Amino acid sequence: LIWWLMLLPGLVLTLLFKYGSMFGVIIAFQDFGLGATGFFGNDWVGLDNFTYVFSLKAFGQSITNTLLIASCKMVLGIIVPLTLALLINEVGSKWFAKVVQTTYFLPFFLSWIILGGIITQMFSYNGIINTLVSLFGQEKILFLLDNGWFRTIIIVSDIWKGMGYNMVIFLAAIAGVDPSLYEAAEIDGANRLQRVWHVTLPGISPVVFLLSTLALSGILNANFDQVYILYNPMVYEGGDIIDTFIYRLGFTGDARMDVSSAVGLMKSLVSCVLVGGTYYFAYKKFGYRIF
Repeated sequence: LIWWLMLLPGLVLTLLFKYGSMFGVIIAFQDFGLGATGFFGNDWVGLDNFTYVFSLKAFGQSITNTLLIASCKMVLGIIVPLTLALLINEVGSKWFAKVVQTTYFLPFFLSWIILGGIITQMFSYNGIINTLVSLFGQEKILFLLDNGWFRTIIIVSDIWKGMGYNMVIFLAAIAGVDPSLYEAAEIDGANRLQRVWHVTLPGISPVVFLLSTLALSGILNANFDQVYILYNPMVYEGGDIIDTFIYRLGFTGDARMDVSSAVGLMKSLVSCVLVGGTYYFAYKKFGYRIF
């Protein structure tokens, strides 16, 4: 009984703020705006808000941008830290390896507010990157006003921030590989690269595939905080993702909260299916379970 009493406050707060707030999804089926009178004083419009969303060109662009940015982040978010982990594992000097590991991990603890300011200053017209560009006799580039460059900066900066976290996971997996396998491979004449390819990578492949599988559940999340801090109207075409599109619909211009709720509901349903499917696959394939 004492365990249930200890669990009760957290359970009540979860039901109140997580599940109770879900009642607000009815906005997606109403004509709900700034002058709305609560949840029940508005006209019901059925699926009109969803139909309106599909007619918007910006909606299709936001989906394309989200899938492209999130996919690149997902793939590089595995490849880059995995490569770093393999390289650090081969470093003979342990103190140097620890220094490098700590250095790569530090950006993970910084918020996007801080990193956004740093990136904005670095890639501004008179920033350090354009200063280097001009030193080589090239024209300065408006990085944060160009759709192609903006998308690249979003992807690279996200990988830079988060690579230390996955790198530590891969290093832990590498530490769990049986040392006798390396000894056997060395006796058989395998060089260092061959030992990595035939021993290390197969040994940590379950962890790699597990992280890749779980990352699929977030394919519709391209990091709202990062994009919102860095983007501007000039790069809506190439940088506007679903979350920022929802924000602009609901809180700027005409403040169409009903339409933004419709987009949010569609995204939530798709994300729920993806999360459930990927976790079920992870459970069946790798025995991974939360509870």
